Amino acid sequence: METFDRLDPDAAGAARSLTLPFERRARSRQRVLLDAGGEVLLMLPRGTLLRDGDRLAGPADACRGPVLVCAAAEPVSVVISADPLLLLRAAYHLGNRHVALQIGAGWLRYLGDPVLDELCRGLGLRVESASLPFEPEAGAYAGGGHGHGH
Repeated sequence: METFDRLDPDAAGAARSLTLPFERRARSRQRVLLDAGGEVLLMLPRGTLLRDGDRLAGPADACRGPVLVCAAAEPVSVVISADPLLLLRAAYHLGNRHVALQIGAGWLRYLGDPVLDELCRGLGLRVESASLPFEPEAGAYAGGGHGHGH
């Protein structure tokens, strides 16, 4: 079975792709199916978090070229406000609950959760459900991790 054991930011192009939701992109060791079919093994260093656009590589003698990682669309809640203070309050309360959070200009995104939706609505924010890729913040202790800007 083909094995991928590292990220390769220098890999040019990738003829194959792998689409996974966030939960699966956070696991470093697993069997996965490539988008075009075919099972491969991920044996990445522990703690590796795959991001949309990453390229996976493996040993040259056992790998048929890099694979592009794609973030799957999944059920998320999007908190929207033009008021930065309201968004900061929501981020604070969600952070106190250790919720993985994606932050954008005028919005916050987390994996869909009706209880958290009500919390945000109670703060006076608009919450919409959507099916979108989820790319949360890596966190303050991510170790400098990733060398490219998504």
